[in-house]
Amino acid sequence: MRYDAEGRRRDDEMRARHDEALAAGEKRVLSRTMEGRLYSYARDEIGFARAGSGPIATSAVGMVVLAVVFAAFTVLSVLLIAAPTSQGQDPLWGALFLTFGGLAGVIYASRLAVAEFRAKRIRRERGLPEPSPRQLN
Repeated sequence: MRYDAEGRRRDDEMRARHDEALAAGEKRVLSRTMEGRLYSYARDEIGFARAGSGPIATSAVGMVVLAVVFAAFTVLSVLLIAAPTSQGQDPLWGALFLTFGGLAGVIYASRLAVAEFRAKRIRRERGLPEPSPRQLN
């Protein structure tokens, strides 16, 4: 998108509408669309924020893949805990923190994936533009 005077005017109008909605008590997120324009999304329309040090994956499918990776990590950590028992030794309980970390990752990525699937459905139903996976403005 070419950023010209018309684009700046549209962005300024959207910022003004966004500020009015915030002043009215609405929970909104100002973000660029895939076309590069600013748009004020309601919380249920944005999915998860794609800014700062948050998630690296920026789509619901990406979050599902991340959840699968965490699930595999969790299974491997359980095997690591149980492996010494095959040789008659005590379980490796020290590796239990890996299991809990993997489970936390599965829960985190799954929740973000569900939020993004819901937001995508809501955006499609309301005819809203897709938010950009880039930094919020």
